[in-house]
Amino acid sequence: MSNSEFKIDGLYLGKFRDWFATSLGVGPERKEAIYLDISHSASLRDLAYWLQLLFAAGVATLGLTLNSPAVIIGAMLISPLMGPILASGLALAAGDLVLGLRAGAMLALSCLTAIVFSVLLVGLLPFKEMTNEIAARTQPNTLDLFVALFSGAIGSIAISKEVKGVVTSIPGVAIAVALMPPLCVVGYGIGLAISLDAVEGLRVARGGGLLFLTNLVAITFTAMVVFLALHIDIPSVKKHVREWRHSHEESRWVRAALVRFRISDQSGNIGGVPARLLSIAIPLILVAIPLTQSLNQLKREVYQQRTENRFRRVATDVWQQSFARLPNGEIRSYVDQLTVSELNNQLSVYLRLFTSKPYTPTERQEWTRQIAARLGRSPESVGLQLIEIPTASGELTAIARDEKRVQAPPTVAELRANFWQGVESALRDLRLPPSVQLVNYRVVTGSAEPVEVVLNYLCDHELDADTQALIAEDIRTRFSDPAAKLSLVHLASSFGPIQFNRNQASLSSTSMILLDQIGQLLIANPNLHAEIAASAEGRELAAIADLRVKAISDYLAQKWQIASDRISAVSGTGISRSALIRLKVADASGNAGSAAKLSPTHTPQFASAQSAVTPQP
Repeated sequence: MSNSEFKIDGLYLGKFRDWFATSLGVGPERKEAIYLDISHSASLRDLAYWLQLLFAAGVATLGLTLNSPAVIIGAMLISPLMGPILASGLALAAGDLVLGLRAGAMLALSCLTAIVFSVLLVGLLPFKEMTNEIAARTQPNTLDLFVALFSGAIGSIAISKEVKGVVTSIPGVAIAVALMPPLCVVGYGIGLAISLDAVEGLRVARGGGLLFLTNLVAITFTAMVVFLALHIDIPSVKKHVREWRHSHEESRWVRAALVRFRISDQSGNIGGVPARLLSIAIPLILVAIPLTQSLNQLKREVYQQRTENRFRRVATDVWQQSFARLPNGEIRSYVDQLTVSELNNQLSVYLRLFTSKPYTPTERQEWTRQIAARLGRSPESVGLQLIEIPTASGELTAIARDEKRVQAPPTVAELRANFWQGVESALRDLRLPPSVQLVNYRVVTGSAEPVEVVLNYLCDHELDADTQALIAEDIRTRFSDPAAKLSLVHLASSFGPIQFNRNQASLSSTSMILLDQIGQLLIANPNLHAEIAASAEGRELAAIADLRVKAISDYLAQKWQIASDRISAVSGTGISRSALIRLKVADASGNAGSAAKLSPTHTPQFASAQSAVTPQP
């Protein structure tokens, strides 16, 4: 077999190109139409193109910031950038320097226009939260390169073949490649860098830019290969294209500039096929290097997630088998939350559970030993952080012994002349469990009804019946009224965790429902204060925890008008990608007012109460 058989116009390759073009129904007339249509699409004077570009950039930017896939798909379908990119691939396939320069100039100006417009939109938006859709386009990998290669190939084929019936390929290609969204991510990142955080903004812009460059190079490469295979630059087509250029002002200007600067002759041709292939293959290889690194990182993250899931299953199984029940078979505890993480070969387990009997240090050590044995690790490499929420009553004998030392308050009958002052005095040192904070109280009375004391208390869990009975007896003793009633209203003290996606600070609809409950509590109880604790993974953005706190604070302030001095941030939760909110009674200096100003429905600010009631943990 001679070397001539491997030339671009050789016998075997030439037959393949003829067969490929014929199979797709691409004859000489169709080739001419393709060449001229693509050449027309690379026109800087096409007003419709620039309007489509601006609208697509606006739709994509708003869709990204709103985290709306449907809106982003709308921007994808407009897909104005496919025209100049396909023109670049055709220019490389045909060696057409005039078309290549026109397509390159249009593509560069289009990218600049879309990015600038996106930056302006981001600057005008009142919020700049990182959304899932933005984060998804900041870490491209090799898989994105293959998607772009396949999409560019089918896009070139779809635009080349004769249209028969309903066109279905082009919309699918537009959605798969998604040229405009990553370009708008670049604009979002630059806008973020200018207004809020330069480091994070540039990181986001770099990731979006890499994804766009991946799509650009891959589509150009596959378009060139497809147009080469179709042998679209046959002599008859080139002849008609040269005639068309004489009547096309932009092409005449570019051709004249090339001749004036002695870059090319009147033909406007460039290099041989191997040189042109190499000119696009080299950028493709360079882009593949960081993409491969991202893919390897993704592999490590997937492996780590699988490992953590396995650890979580083992930890749950050991707990259920050996520690969840008492010796008599009764349920001792159930797991409310279990989180497992590994760092530097040290396994950390965060376990929160409801229990009727506290676990001893020996039991905790035994649990870590069994976990280590199941995983084939040393017990020293397993750490347990156990949070127990008690559900049983306290030791009543100890409480009763403490109550004997409490001096009986004045009776209600003795303080009839100064009733409300006596009520405050009677309840001032009311004893409650250590984990309970008294938020406020009301005293309701009538001529024919017994006194009813309504206590609103803050706690992680509701008080059990035994403790409530003890407090009620204490109230009756303090009021010296055996008929006095007690109503306890439980207010949850902790809410969450509010889960976030990686590198995200946007609130889900479920999180907003939870924050609405918190907002209602803060409005109804002005002496409550909210503490927000947000955490981030080691691989997340440096400021993402602060952004999550800000998102929660802004929501409470904007929707529920909660003052900023009633919201504060504390250290992280210890749970990855989450936030916990804890309510506490703010320090008060005595806002009850004088007795003469009090009414039966008055709700004084009650800072806290010392406790002698100690429920069993």
